[in-house]
Amino acid sequence: MARPRPPTVRRRRAGPGTVIALHVGGAFIQGCVLGPDGSPRASERWFTRPERGPDAVVDSVLACAASLAQGCRPAAAGVALPGVVDDASGRAVRATALGWHGIPVQDWVAEHLDLPVAVGHDGRTGGLAEARAGAGVDCRNFLYLSVGDGIAAAPVVDGRAVPDGHGRTEGLGHVVVRPEDGDPCHCGRHGCLETVASTTAVTRRYARMTGWRGVTAREVYHRADAGDPHARVVCTDAVDALARVLASEVRRHAPERVVIAGEPAGAGSSRLASLRDTLAGRLVSPAVPELRLARFGDMAGCVGAAFLARDMALKGGKPTAG
Repeated sequence: MARPRPPTVRRRRAGPGTVIALHVGGAFIQGCVLGPDGSPRASERWFTRPERGPDAVVDSVLACAASLAQGCRPAAAGVALPGVVDDASGRAVRATALGWHGIPVQDWVAEHLDLPVAVGHDGRTGGLAEARAGAGVDCRNFLYLSVGDGIAAAPVVDGRAVPDGHGRTEGLGHVVVRPEDGDPCHCGRHGCLETVASTTAVTRRYARMTGWRGVTAREVYHRADAGDPHARVVCTDAVDALARVLASEVRRHAPERVVIAGEPAGAGSSRLASLRDTLAGRLVSPAVPELRLARFGDMAGCVGAAFLARDMALKGGKPTAG
């Protein structure tokens, strides 16, 4: 892949403590501005459209970063990425949803903006956001879980998102749950958790059963609660698959709490209760942890990337661990 064009954003005097961040997902690129007091000041969202190819996605990321930077005077930028991420070098080692392999995201965004840039895995950045200012702020040991177009998780201990040396937590969405009859996944396998429980999977499976197009995952969950038999099948499958994989992670990490961002949390308390009950049926020991909604919702990954950028700015442009 060719390197990006020369920087189009000229560095200006940085606003005191102001940083920007992006969360690059398979469906959307989210952006936010974090003010000097550490609170989100503005947010944006753009379509990723990965079907255009990996080069086009890189161009979109650079353009979105430039758009955010022109609206303020940031001291640094943060980027949250899916897949396998080398935080130290800022490379997207593998992000199959984006078609990326070995992309030096940190270097290219830093060159484009003429700013220091911090890069992290979106599960860990989401956990960092909730640990510092969200639903995990009063909890020493929790598991952060994000369910959107992808599924990511990270254990958080003493305010720090812990990298998983075995890669299982980062790849939670690619644990195979339906090996016999599962749908194909963009990772190359069949029947991964993301093909059953992600928002994309919920909408796709409902559309396949009913012919209804354009129905969001949240609406499918609401239709299930209202008695729609097709929606019930789709949502029950999603919750069962999620509980199965989540139970394994609870056994491994024994968290006091699970902080959930995205679906099914956004579908309401009934769906969260359903997940809790299903999880309880799969756990004998340890006990079922508390399930709590993420304060920052589906923006947690982006806000956490902004915290990484803020840490970097305070340390004079040097990367810090999440």
